[in-house]
Amino acid sequence: MTTVATPLAPADTASGAGANPRRRSVVWLGLVPFAAYVVLFLAIPAILAVGSGFFDNAGAFTFANLAAFANPNILQSFVSSIWISALTALLGAVIGALVCFALLGTRPDGFLRTIVDSASSVLAQFGGVMLAFAFTATIGTQGFITTSLVHLGLADNIFNSFDNKGTWIYQVSGLVIPYLYFQVPLMVLTFMPAMQGLKTTWAEASATLGGSRFTYWTRIGMPILAPAFFGSLILLFANSFSSYATAAALISQGGIIPLAIRQQLTSETVVGVANVAGVLALGMVVVMIVLMTAYSALQRRASRWQR
Repeated sequence: MTTVATPLAPADTASGAGANPRRRSVVWLGLVPFAAYVVLFLAIPAILAVGSGFFDNAGAFTFANLAAFANPNILQSFVSSIWISALTALLGAVIGALVCFALLGTRPDGFLRTIVDSASSVLAQFGGVMLAFAFTATIGTQGFITTSLVHLGLADNIFNSFDNKGTWIYQVSGLVIPYLYFQVPLMVLTFMPAMQGLKTTWAEASATLGGSRFTYWTRIGMPILAPAFFGSLILLFANSFSSYATAAALISQGGIIPLAIRQQLTSETVVGVANVAGVLALGMVVVMIVLMTAYSALQRRASRWQR
């Protein structure tokens, strides 16, 4: 009997299956810098911040610090953070969705779409001291618009509901307009892909069956866009809820949770409770986990129509 030598399959050679684990290990090595960054600058600080709320001044483990949530000032800070985040998220989502709807009539590679996309990418990250200074110089006590209204004699009619001309921007309610400055661009960035995912064949099919434009949007367009819209709404809420720099530059005292954490770090104000900053950080983390869980679920549902 003649024995025929069977050539080795590529998977059996050194350049085949045996080399794949080595290639995969090299690929995983590329994630080491990012993983180190996440662990050192995100995971460890978050664990230390939240974990500190479960220890007293002597270093003993305790749940007594959670009593800080019963403090009226702490509760008011949470309420203020929630309502300012909900309001700016809702307004930002509605305005941003209208901008996305208007952009549907433009060419994807056109000049207007390019300008709006570029501006949204920049303005969505424009916050902190620079944004606070821009609004202070514009509508602050000595801002350009405020002083112009004073010279025109219109300031008393416009600012009569406030304690002083231009001071409203330095209150919690005054954060609405600065927050919208980065909330609307963020909505445009997150919601526009969903709007682009609407297929023209769906509108044509609806029209062929006798459906009006109103019928198309109420029975096809809006139900399809609903998961993406509410997912973006949650993202905007989380973005506003965790914002610190802009509020810190405009408001000197506490009023929202990020500023309350700063206040607790600089001067302990809740008598008889230790590590209140860690307790507040725990509350923020719980809120963010709930929001991100809901956001992930909505994104998975919305992705079905974007394929």
